[in-house]
Amino acid sequence: MQEPKNFVSEPFNYHQEVEFTVDSLTNLGLGVGRVDGWVVMVPFVIPGERVKVRIFRNFQNYSDADLIEILEPSPDRIEPVCPLYTRCGGCQYQHMSYERQLKEKTQHVDELMQKLGGIEFPVNLAHGSPKVYNYRSKITPHYNRPERDGSQPIGFLQYGRRNQIIDVEQCPIATDAINTALPEAREEARRAGGKKRRQRGGTLLMRDVLEGVVNDPQDIVSERVGNVTFQFKAGEFFQNNPFILPELVDYVAEEASAEGARYLVDAYCGVGLFALSTAKSFEQVAGVEISEPAVRWAQANCKISNIKNARFVIGKAEAIFNGLKFPADETAMVIDPPRKGCDESFRQQLLQYRPQRLVYVSCDPATQARDLKEFIEGGYKITRIQPFDLFPHTRHIENVVSLSLA
Repeated sequence: MQEPKNFVSEPFNYHQEVEFTVDSLTNLGLGVGRVDGWVVMVPFVIPGERVKVRIFRNFQNYSDADLIEILEPSPDRIEPVCPLYTRCGGCQYQHMSYERQLKEKTQHVDELMQKLGGIEFPVNLAHGSPKVYNYRSKITPHYNRPERDGSQPIGFLQYGRRNQIIDVEQCPIATDAINTALPEAREEARRAGGKKRRQRGGTLLMRDVLEGVVNDPQDIVSERVGNVTFQFKAGEFFQNNPFILPELVDYVAEEASAEGARYLVDAYCGVGLFALSTAKSFEQVAGVEISEPAVRWAQANCKISNIKNARFVIGKAEAIFNGLKFPADETAMVIDPPRKGCDESFRQQLLQYRPQRLVYVSCDPATQARDLKEFIEGGYKITRIQPFDLFPHTRHIENVVSLSLA
């Protein structure tokens, strides 16, 4: 194998083989070990395992390696279900038992809270998904510029590659209904590809909802969580593990009302998931959202489920809480921002409003830890940290942190 032109040959040669014991996992799912004190990272391993790896890149303070052999396997190592595992970039943890996955994800949250938020607080064991496979209700397989005969791969990015797609005929983490519909959707994309040679490529939408499996992003679809029905456009955001959602929203409602708050504000409310699911626990609920289409959906969903005590407002980023009449000392707030976390304007306005109780739901505990640090400095104290595993076999974790005024 020829050494790449820009390869840095210190401290290891290209494709040099080394052995070490895995110490821990990063929040990206990579195993971390040391060779003579130097950090080496390798995928598809479990802490405690002794491994043989092949170095392919040296950075300033660590090296990347491919896994060659497990010399001493962990008792938690299992056989992956998916035949494409380690080649498809979608999953990182199929080689470890589900119990071990939950422990590792809990550890990730704990480390991120400490390193990025300076937060020393016990993290509860991650709440597992009722379904570990066939749980994902939305997938978006991609394809590059079509071949004349439509033979190009349709699937997901290959592990370790930025633009190489691996062909995925079935996906074990997608719902049964999606896997049943996938062959026909792939065939249709291939037929269309043969007619549209100038097309650069595209993405298939496969969304499993009450109406069945839907492919058109503009279709209006429905999802039921507990006793509440939500409608939205198929291409828009809605949580993709319907099996754990009732447990997540019940937990959020319980935490938000734990100290007797009479009112709830659902910031970043989207189509109303938390506001409408928790409305029965409060006298009045207000959802705030800067997206006008999302607010319209939330208002419609309110009517569909005949919920009388909720209202939704379009909140401009610079004046989110201006229209609120709820007394702050009797109000709980649910925060469920996008991956980048709360922006600075929102954090400042929240600390001025000072609701009695906060429940912060996050799909990225790293940005969450940053925001929490500011909330704690602004007078809040953490009362509970509870991760929820919405995406088994992947490195992703949803984390819910409850806070009260100190």
